[in-house]
Amino acid sequence: MKWLTGYTEVSFPGLNLDLNVYENLVEFTIPGWDIDITIKFYGVIIAFGFILAVLFGGRMAYKWKMSIDKMLDVLIWGTLGGIVGARLYYVIFHGTPFNEFLNIHEGGLAILGAVIGTAIATPIMCKIKKMNLLSTLDLTVMGFFIGQGIGRWGNFINQEAYGSFTGSNWFGMTGDKISSEVFS
Repeated sequence: MKWLTGYTEVSFPGLNLDLNVYENLVEFTIPGWDIDITIKFYGVIIAFGFILAVLFGGRMAYKWKMSIDKMLDVLIWGTLGGIVGARLYYVIFHGTPFNEFLNIHEGGLAILGAVIGTAIATPIMCKIKKMNLLSTLDLTVMGFFIGQGIGRWGNFINQEAYGSFTGSNWFGMTGDKISSEVFS
């Protein structure tokens, strides 16, 4: 078992700060099965954001006297709709062959597709479960902001969605992946 593998360097020159950003939390093999498993920081961060958003939504549903059972059904189907939407959007708009749709473990999800998939699944489930759509959307949006705010740290770990170059002494960031993507 190898902990903290696959790092890249990130530098904030104006702050005189250099960091090693690890992509993989742990890599291990299951003995006798010949299976290599890599748990990535990005996935752990996304899962953490999702869990906090669900806990917040559950707490607010309780305070608003909404049925937790019905909310859980909407959550499950909304999440599935979001995952399917995220992958479908990525496959359609990134030129990925459609027969690779199920290869989600190789990456390729798009947040806009997740929002669209969830926006389709949630009203359908609210109608089926006879829930107030506007109250459910209030919870969904607040939970989305929690998950998105935490998930952006996953983008930092992956060295993606970092913005453009700046001449600022305080906020300029550079790194191995950033330089190779911008200058290639």
